[in-house]
Amino acid sequence: MNAIKKVLALVLMLSAALAAQAQSNGSNSSYSRFGLGLLNDRSQGFNRGMGGVAQGFRSEIQVNALNPASYSATDSLTFIFDVGMSLQTGRLTGGGASVSPTNASLAYVNSAFRLAKGLGMSIGFIPYSTIGYSFNKTKPVAGGNTLSSKTAYYGNGGLHELYIGAGWNPFADLSIGANVGYMWGEYSHSMAQTLSGDQTASSSADNPTCIWSSDLRTYKLDIGAQYPVALNKDNTLTLGATVGLGHNIGSKVEYVRYTSLGDTVTFEAKKAFDLPLSVSAGATWQFRERLSIGADYTLQRWQGCRVPVLGEDQTNIVIATDQYRDMHRVALGAEYTHDPNGLKYTDHIRYRLGGSYSTPYVKVNNLNGPTELRLTAGVAVPVKASARSLINVSVEWLKRTPSASYQIKENYFLVHLGVTFNEAWFMKRKFQ
Repeated sequence: MNAIKKVLALVLMLSAALAAQAQSNGSNSSYSRFGLGLLNDRSQGFNRGMGGVAQGFRSEIQVNALNPASYSATDSLTFIFDVGMSLQTGRLTGGGASVSPTNASLAYVNSAFRLAKGLGMSIGFIPYSTIGYSFNKTKPVAGGNTLSSKTAYYGNGGLHELYIGAGWNPFADLSIGANVGYMWGEYSHSMAQTLSGDQTASSSADNPTCIWSSDLRTYKLDIGAQYPVALNKDNTLTLGATVGLGHNIGSKVEYVRYTSLGDTVTFEAKKAFDLPLSVSAGATWQFRERLSIGADYTLQRWQGCRVPVLGEDQTNIVIATDQYRDMHRVALGAEYTHDPNGLKYTDHIRYRLGGSYSTPYVKVNNLNGPTELRLTAGVAVPVKASARSLINVSVEWLKRTPSASYQIKENYFLVHLGVTFNEAWFMKRKFQ
C-alpha cells in the first residue's frame, strides 16, 4: 500500500473514532452542569502515566499534540499512529447517599509523520470538555403535609477538537509549531419539575420543563516552542511553552420553557460562550535516554469569559462574565527505561509515574468549584524487543474536592489503554 492510501486509511480510522466518541461522553458528574462542562485531561499514551507532563517532551517515535513544536523531532522514515481509550469507575457521595458510575470513552486519536528535514506534521482528535449527568432531587412543598416536588436534571454534550499541526526546526535547536483545530459539540441541559402527593394540587400544577441548548462550532489555535539545552554529553534539558488563543465561540444559545398546561416561552442569545487564553510552560530533563523527569505549569484565563444565565425576572437570557475563575494546573512526571540499547525485551519497557493538581475554572452556586488531584502510574510495553510500536497502559486515581462540605465529593479509578503504531511507511526498499 502506498503512502496516499495509508493517509486515506487514517482518515477512515479518524471518522470511525469520531463516531465512537459520539456514543459515549464518559461522565456522570453533576459538576459538568457548569461552564462548558468538565475539562478533559488532554494527555496521551506517552504521558498519561506521567501526570500529563508534555511541554518539554520530544520524541522521534511518539506524538506530543500538547506542544506542536515537538513534531519537528518526528523520525523521517516512519508514520506514527496513536489511539487510546479510558475506562473509569467512580464513587460519588453527598447528602447521605452515594452512587458508583462506570464509563468508557475515547481518549484521543492522532498521527505524525515528517514532511521534510526538520519539518513534521500531525493530524488528530482530542476531546476538550464533557457534559454528562442525570440525577433527581425531591423535597416537600412548604405548607403541605403530603405534597412533594421532584426535579430531574439531565445534561449531555461537550466539545471535541479535530486538529492539524506542524512543527519546524528553522535553525540551531529552536523548534516552533502550531495546531489549527476545528471544535464542535453540543451544549444541552434540561430540568423537569413535577408535583406529587396531593391529587388536586398535582393535577393543577404546571409542571415546567426547562431546556438550554446550543450547537457549538468554532476554531482553536495553539502555538508552541521548544528548545533543548545540552548540559553535557549525558544530560539534556528541554524547555517548552505553548499559547492557546482565547476568543468568542460565536454560537447562539436557546432557552425553552414549557409546561404541562401548554404554555411555552423561548429566548435566544448570540455569542454566549468564550474559550479562554491558555498559557503553558515546562521543562523536561533527560539522562542518557534512560531517565526523563518533567514539570509543567498551565494557566487558563477563564475569568471574564462569557456564559449564558437566565435573567432575574426570567424573561430573557443574560450573558454573565462572573461565573468563572482562572484555572491553574501543575504537573510532575517521570519515565525510566532500563537500557534503550539492550538486547533483552525487559530492557525496553518504560516505567512511568506522575501526578497533577488543578484549581477549578467554574463557580458552583457562587462558590468555587472542586479542585482536582490526579496520581498516575503506567508502563509502555514494546510489541517486541527493540520495536518502536508500543502498548501504553496506565492507572489513575482522581479526586474532586468541593469547596463546601455539603457538595458532592467524587473519587475515580481510571485505566487508560493506548497503542502506538510506528510503521516504516517511507523507508525505501532495496532488492538484490
